[in-house]
Amino acid sequence: QVQLVETGGGLVQAGGSLRLSCAASGRTFSSGYMGWFRQAPGKEREFVAAITRSGTTIYYQRSVKGRFTISRDNAKNSVYLQMNSLKPEDTAVYYCAADTGYNGRPYSSGTHYDYWGQGTQVTVSS
Repeated sequence: QVQLVETGGGLVQAGGSLRLSCAASGRTFSSGYMGWFRQAPGKEREFVAAITRSGTTIYYQRSVKGRFTISRDNAKNSVYLQMNSLKPEDTAVYYCAADTGYNGRPYSSGTHYDYWGQGTQVTVSS
């Protein structure tokens, strides 16, 4: 069994920054994509960012591009999300996710991923 654990959430004022971390533990696995999703109260979960194993291909949701940066450290089985210039609309529970290889499903869809973290709350005050 694989566990993903997110850390780094919290309360920050608008314009501030937070860095989320997600570490995988348990059964050794090799992920292709690792990604971040978020879910705000009363809204559906949405894609935020994804990164391939090599780190050479990265995707962002349009609303976070230029403000968020995703990165990963395969030696540590970890993925990170640096969030700058935070806005109140970024308030949500943030989840990391990992796949176990190619499955043909879009990287931006939750159905692509095999493992999920428990989520970490990010609250941005105005």
